[in-house]
Amino acid sequence: MTTSQAPAPPATAADRERIAQLVCGHMATRTISAAAALGVADIIGPDGSDSAQVAAAAGTDPGATLRLLRALAALEVLRETEPGRFALTGIGELLRTDRPDSMAEFVAMTTDPAMLGGWAHLDQAIRTGGEVFSTTFGTSFFGHLAGDPRLSARFNAAMRQGTRLAAQVLPQAYDFGRFRTVADVGGGDGTLLAAVLAAHPGVQGLLYDTAEGLAQADTTLAGAGVAERCTLATGDFFASVPAGAEAYLLKSILHDWDDERAAVILRHVRAVIPPHGRLLIVDAVLPDLVDAQRSPLGHLGDLNMLVQLSGRERTRSDFTALCQATGFRLTSVTGLAPARFSLVEAVPTGC
Repeated sequence: MTTSQAPAPPATAADRERIAQLVCGHMATRTISAAAALGVADIIGPDGSDSAQVAAAAGTDPGATLRLLRALAALEVLRETEPGRFALTGIGELLRTDRPDSMAEFVAMTTDPAMLGGWAHLDQAIRTGGEVFSTTFGTSFFGHLAGDPRLSARFNAAMRQGTRLAAQVLPQAYDFGRFRTVADVGGGDGTLLAAVLAAHPGVQGLLYDTAEGLAQADTTLAGAGVAERCTLATGDFFASVPAGAEAYLLKSILHDWDDERAAVILRHVRAVIPPHGRLLIVDAVLPDLVDAQRSPLGHLGDLNMLVQLSGRERTRSDFTALCQATGFRLTSVTGLAPARFSLVEAVPTGC
């Protein structure tokens, strides 16, 4: 005998609208991508502009340009101040390339075909639990970057844009002054370490990355006035990590890798860190229970790590387990708002 279920209540108009907005999100993505590619924000500038002027400067069709600008206004990137005339909103200002906090490179990188291609096969990544970038493009994500200087430069610029915000917060959020030397493992051009050293004049730095990753480090460190207090070391953190520091900083490194590969990196740190040292991980930390009132970007970023790299974003519980498996004990997690990162501190165990 079967029992009948009560019919589901009719869907609300708000629920239907929300589904439509979510499904059409790729259209909004492409709209903002086109605006960045055409330099719309730079053309409009601080004084505003009409659509005909934007079309003339961008070399685009006037009618299609007006339609693009109105779509951007509907997305709150622009504001239509009178018919056919537009000004930048606070969101739109971030697309200008002349701002130190510009997100133009982030937009260009995130919406590049190489970044979006794997997402077409998200269902396959969910089925297998592994990345789909290599099956889509015939090489790994980082291998693809190595073969595409344009995209590699864009990727590095976008990473610098994200790191700058963390660099504004981290030096004041943690007492680095108690260490003689801080090592930034996989620290790229040194943006984050330079901020730490600038805020703590008594601290020495050790910047560790591949030769390609360190290519702009001299310029960054010199610009911050800390070059004389920082040593550069080249290498592969999957092979080893240099000794000589009390604090080992890893920003946006572990999330690129699954637990097995992340553990390899941490074990190399564990092999050289002194008993009184500190492991400092700067990454997104997801809540153990999803909170729909919080931004979904952390969870979308987690799926992006799966699609592109077989990496993952982690919860505090995940970081606790990863630290325990590699000879560390997690001691604290500190949010670094407004950056979308947290600082995970751990100490070596078994010394």
